Amino acid sequence: MKKKATDVIDLLKKKKLKISIAESCTGGLLSSTITSISGSSKVFSLGLVTYSNNSKNSILKVPEIIFRKYGAVSMQCCLSMVHQLSKISKSGVCVSITGIAGPAGGSKKKPVGLVYVGIKVDNKALVNKYLFKNKGRKHVQKATVEKSLKLILSSIK
Repeated sequence: MKKKATDVIDLLKKKKLKISIAESCTGGLLSSTITSISGSSKVFSLGLVTYSNNSKNSILKVPEIIFRKYGAVSMQCCLSMVHQLSKISKSGVCVSITGIAGPAGGSKKKPVGLVYVGIKVDNKALVNKYLFKNKGRKHVQKATVEKSLKLILSSIK
């Protein structure tokens, strides 16, 4: 993970881009992974842990209707998070993460391990859906960070 985080920082520096991250189920692990690398202060702008629906609504302005209609773990919520983060941070690269890390909280429709990762580079936003094996909370969180780092690298090359 450290190698990929270093690659992300190097690429952001090369492209003269700043990154901001809004995390839910990873609890700041992606931000922590990036900021654990020396030199990250040149590219890391903002990291938010918007764990509750209330914080997603009050800080990121995710509309209540999204929670009622789709839930916090949804493509719609993730997309709203990344768009609002972009407005708040003005960063060239924004990442949002929402999901169910477990071990509880899953359902048939939304099992433990279901995670959405959104990325917005300039004006292009996309959300990827992942379903990680339920091998425990730490596994889901680490797997999400791994995928997020890969997604960042592939989105800004």
